[in-house]
Amino acid sequence: MKEFARVATVFMMVVGWCFCGAVHAAGTDRPNIVFVLVDDMGYGDLGCYGGKDVRTPHADRVAAEGVKFTDFYANASVCTPTRCGFMTGRWQQRVGMEWAMGYTAEQRRRVNGQWLAEPDMHALGLPAGEVTVADMLKAAGYKTGALGKWHLGYRPEYNPVRRGFDEYFGTLLGHSDYYRYEYFDGTYELREGEKPAKAEGYLTDLLNQRAVQFVRKHAKEPFFLYLAHQAVHAPYQPPGRPDPAVTKENMNDGDRRGYAAMLEKVDEGVGMLLDELDKQGLTEKTLFVLSSDNGGAHFSDNSPLFNGKQSLWEGGIRVPCLMRWPGRLQGGKVTRQMGITMDLTATFVALAAAKAAPGRPLDGIDLLPIAKGDQPEVERTFYWRVGHSGRQQKAVRRGPWKYVLDGGYLPLLFNLEEDVGERQNLAIRRPEIMHDLQQRLKTWESEMDAQEKEIMIH
Repeated sequence: MKEFARVATVFMMVVGWCFCGAVHAAGTDRPNIVFVLVDDMGYGDLGCYGGKDVRTPHADRVAAEGVKFTDFYANASVCTPTRCGFMTGRWQQRVGMEWAMGYTAEQRRRVNGQWLAEPDMHALGLPAGEVTVADMLKAAGYKTGALGKWHLGYRPEYNPVRRGFDEYFGTLLGHSDYYRYEYFDGTYELREGEKPAKAEGYLTDLLNQRAVQFVRKHAKEPFFLYLAHQAVHAPYQPPGRPDPAVTKENMNDGDRRGYAAMLEKVDEGVGMLLDELDKQGLTEKTLFVLSSDNGGAHFSDNSPLFNGKQSLWEGGIRVPCLMRWPGRLQGGKVTRQMGITMDLTATFVALAAAKAAPGRPLDGIDLLPIAKGDQPEVERTFYWRVGHSGRQQKAVRRGPWKYVLDGGYLPLLFNLEEDVGERQNLAIRRPEIMHDLQQRLKTWESEMDAQEKEIMIH
């Protein structure tokens, strides 16, 4: 009964927004939004971020024609919580998603006020009571499409088409065989809406093709396209090499050359989208954003940062972010403004003249005024926390300073402007800064932990 009431409330909210949005959108010329989210891409993989051995001319073009963020962060160091942060525009801890869904998750569900283990890895997803960025943009009159990796719930009730997206084509879980579209345990993932979809070909190619089709189909109306590539996440199956099939044992087999080929396919799709926007006359009517869901793993290049995916060191959470909007954003601009994934939600909602859900204010900020140069850069404070039994970490960044508590042992403090590789611990030399960040973290944690949650994933 409680679940029904929650879903009904969201439905009525969305219906109300849709009516208001349709009226507000009438006679307006809304900009389109394309968001390409790469999976596990390293900070130093793209040419425009210093990469040398991966050919990324189209991403580099986005940087040359737009704005490059040097200090942009993922909401988390793994997939699911970052996606949750983007979908809701809020700290993922408010929802209870702090780790990636799947076999490595320690899943719990609140039952009658108690947290109980949830052994079914497919049972949980983004709670029905949460309102997504797609809900908000759809209510403002946008056509909404999601392509690629979802990783916010496998069951039909969690499907993107029930979370504000008009269209969905992609894989539901954390990763799949790029040619067979199934998990290593045989679970089939590819969906067209809620229905299992049959296809042939390399997954990244399929997603690139569908992205172009979506733009072409909706060229005459405002649209929001969320293209969430599975690449360059394991399994490391490059294009043109379908065998062997993925197993639990060979999941992480590969090399840098194969990884580069996978990322180059993503870049190829960026070029396809840019070309289609040109063909449809939409280039100056479209905000194009490219980022990654967390730091790189295995064969990625996170230089000059330390460590990688799953860690709260810079290599695990600092990611590329590019924004392009010809005529509105200065080409070739580089900004050190701190940003985070959920800022993109706030940016898209503001751009669409949409509204956040009542009672759920967005935690991010609209980055466009800063990217345009209309407003000065602002000081931010970001927080991260991992409570997985195999990894206990917390981190705070404010201005140039970053506090890291790794494993609950020695507190660490770094000045990232002088030491981006996090090698020189200044905790003893600057105790006043460390104590300030520790107190801010304590306050933030108290706020996050005080909120009622439906699920918890460590």
